[in-house]
Amino acid sequence: MTRVEPAEGAVAESRGVRPLGLFRAPGPAGGMQLMVYRGHLYLGRLGPGAGVDVFDVRDPARPRWLGSVAAQAGAYTAKVQTADDLLLVSYEQRDEPASRTGLGVFDLSDPARPRPLGFLETGGRGVHRMWYAGGRYAYVSAVPAGFRERLLLVVDLADPRRPEAVGRWAVEEAPAAAGPEGRGAPLRYNVHHAVVAGESAYAGCWDLGAVILDVSDPRRPREVARMTGWAPEDGGHTHTALPLPGRKLAAVSDEATAEDGRETPKTVRLFDLRDERRPRLLARIPPPAGRYAGRGGRFGAHNLHENRPGAFRSETLLFATFFSAGLRVYDISRPSQPVEAACFLPEPPPGQPVAQVNDLFVDEGGLVYLSDRRHGGIWLVELS
Repeated sequence: MTRVEPAEGAVAESRGVRPLGLFRAPGPAGGMQLMVYRGHLYLGRLGPGAGVDVFDVRDPARPRWLGSVAAQAGAYTAKVQTADDLLLVSYEQRDEPASRTGLGVFDLSDPARPRPLGFLETGGRGVHRMWYAGGRYAYVSAVPAGFRERLLLVVDLADPRRPEAVGRWAVEEAPAAAGPEGRGAPLRYNVHHAVVAGESAYAGCWDLGAVILDVSDPRRPREVARMTGWAPEDGGHTHTALPLPGRKLAAVSDEATAEDGRETPKTVRLFDLRDERRPRLLARIPPPAGRYAGRGGRFGAHNLHENRPGAFRSETLLFATFFSAGLRVYDISRPSQPVEAACFLPEPPPGQPVAQVNDLFVDEGGLVYLSDRRHGGIWLVELS
């Protein structure tokens, strides 16, 4: 049994939230994407062959580690999605050859015991991240065999035992000339991942910015508009494009990738989508004030809580992870003037100069689960 460790003495900064504790699974691999589904938490791990950890969190004060699933030699299984009693797992090749790359589909009729169901072989570097909120189609970013950069695949799960890629979209232009971001490397226009709302998909496209796609025909995604123009001078590495359809807004995050903050500061932008074909920038959220850069590890924006069905959903509170600056919650009720409403930063885990708060999931009751990129632990905090 894995028990929550006491939160007292483990908090460097906390405002507007109540820290509840920390727990982790065995093994050295870091933690990445996490999902809570039917009282169970699934954590993708950042390490070759590490698999996906499964926890029973029906009583969040007493989480139990149930084991790991989905491991394949050499493959990173860092991203997970859950819906309709299915668990989707990414299989990606990074540092070493992977025995398998693609998209794994698992049966969650018993959420404590995911059972292999189907697999989409992509070859190449495989799958990076997915969006699946139930229904027939999953939206997957991948580098299949024969490609150099990530593109968007639409995967048909009508028969989850035989997932099939039926649609594809990629940025058409060749990368622009080399710029200062990435120390002289050329700009990259790959698809990080898409978030889908209705018949539109909102895709972070790294140094291009974000793209809005019409996916009314999932077999033929079609570009509608772009939120773009800030790389390389004002950053790049666009990660998440989160639609807020009830308010005709979008939040767009860039990902910090350099150690010690040695890069253009990565943050979150807010766009007006009242005319979705002509997005208009409303505000750029300032990076957290404080001495976070230069202390080791990454500092800057990364993931946004994605307002999934079955999770906490808000169009006025924006939850973001900032690596060494922890969790930041913004009140965007006035989107042209966003205000930081809450924050949480744990003390560094053993052996780390700083925390590396990586990804997050906020459940329906406002309980926030946070993963650490290096330590692999999960912090629990709740809105106060």
